[in-house]
Amino acid sequence: MPRTSPTLRRRELSKRLKELREAAGVTVPEAAEALGCSIDKVHWIERGEWNRPRWRDVRDLLDRYGVADERLRAYLMELAREGGQKDWWHPYRKMLSEAYSTYIAFEGDAEELLTFELAVIPGLLQTEDYARALNQAGPAELDIDEIERRVKIRAERQRILEGDDPVRLFAVIDEAALHRTVGGSEVMRAQLKHLVEMAARPNITLQVIPFDAGPHPATGGRFTIISFPGQDPDAVYIETIGGELLIESEGVTQYRRVFRRLNADALSTEDTIALIGRMAGS
Repeated sequence: MPRTSPTLRRRELSKRLKELREAAGVTVPEAAEALGCSIDKVHWIERGEWNRPRWRDVRDLLDRYGVADERLRAYLMELAREGGQKDWWHPYRKMLSEAYSTYIAFEGDAEELLTFELAVIPGLLQTEDYARALNQAGPAELDIDEIERRVKIRAERQRILEGDDPVRLFAVIDEAALHRTVGGSEVMRAQLKHLVEMAARPNITLQVIPFDAGPHPATGGRFTIISFPGQDPDAVYIETIGGELLIESEGVTQYRRVFRRLNADALSTEDTIALIGRMAGS
């Protein structure tokens, strides 16, 4: 799986084009005139909502903005070419929300993920049987084929934890998730053993907040902080019954503070693995 998806290339291209327009002092209506299109299309381009960027549009905008730097022009045209390709989840796009699709792209390009789960095992650490049982019991009534497609998507996402340059995952789980039987006792036992195996990987850190720690600052629900390499700002992904939400602003700082407090409330990694091992019967 490529670590930079077409979705993220399109988002980067959109961001750079907006910055160049503003630096050139060109208004949105003037940009629309250069393309011979509606004002709405320019807003659509700058929000990254174009699935197949047209190189002619990029060329005409760069001309209108007076961009003469050939290296920059070549780079942005390459972004347009790569952004026009299909993401690996393209065959499943009709069953994925825009926020979830964007999160998958963010997840694959991340340097590290900080995730908290209140009631279930984090998706990147789930076995297929566990994920299948969760989807069967989820809020949406899904047929067997769609459940299997969702399980396949989750398994594909987990590949970011493998390879020569895997994502670093820091996962904090409420102890309740370990006791909640999902898919029956055998499925749950296999899931707990899988957690122990995954926690042994150098790029994965796992902690459990025990019941006797009392209330903690994330009793309201799950979240994942996505941290990117370089200067790209962090983002937070939140799942609810009503849908998914991506936060890409100052709100990320509050979630980082909460995650630090969760780290402090949780068992050490050694005690966490020992607890899960006992529960798995190993």
